[in-house]
Amino acid sequence: MQQPLVDGAADIDWSAPWFAPYRPAGLRVVTALAAGASVAQALNAELSALHDPPRLAAGPLRFVAQAELPARRPYETFIAETACVPTRDNLHDLFNGLAWLRWPLLKRHLNQLQAAEIAVQRVGTGRGAVRDALTLFDENAALLQLPPILEQALRERDWHALFVTHRASWAEARIWLFGHALLEKLVKPRKAITAHAWLVPADLAADQLQPWLAEHLNVLRLASRAHHPLPVLGVPGWWSANRSPAFYADAEVFRTGTKPWQRR
Repeated sequence: MQQPLVDGAADIDWSAPWFAPYRPAGLRVVTALAAGASVAQALNAELSALHDPPRLAAGPLRFVAQAELPARRPYETFIAETACVPTRDNLHDLFNGLAWLRWPLLKRHLNQLQAAEIAVQRVGTGRGAVRDALTLFDENAALLQLPPILEQALRERDWHALFVTHRASWAEARIWLFGHALLEKLVKPRKAITAHAWLVPADLAADQLQPWLAEHLNVLRLASRAHHPLPVLGVPGWWSANRSPAFYADAEVFRTGTKPWQRR
């Protein structure tokens, strides 16, 4: 395979468990990039192959070059009004496009919330609390279905219970990384990478996940920051180093109590 035109695309390890939901489309997109396609062109090729391609209110979803976004026109408003996603030739927008392909209902819902807030707020010097919360979800969210014993440990930030004492219970858990900036960071994995983890009902079927989130993930819930920090490389089976309980003794990563934390 030739070197892809997008810096870092050749470094993506599609066998990594966190990339699993994106692997088939991701491999095809990277192959198209290596053949000279832009990210937008490669993503549009994926759309054209879908039996039921995603639609927004303005029409069928399409990826376009960043240059098509008019100056001073808000990115989210442009998407809502045209169904076109401005896309640069970089890893960040590649993963954003793959998220649109994998989670079209949820991405459309977030875009609608952003566009509605922009219409009210009249974009000025900053996003404001609501748009910040929407952006953080879009960029860094992970979705978790956990058995009760793990859910309690996550809420309490009891990392030893979550990852060591009840490690076997992770066989009953399901986790999806949604945030495209989170996925981008994991191209070069490091221990401190932390997601905003959102709990969803454990009995929810996979095909009901997006409709449920679109119904329940409203502005008030997002602004309430009802998420939990999750150092993603602590997930059992995701990183060889975490086989040792000592992996979780790093208090700079696995913080306890209610101290503020940041994405890393």
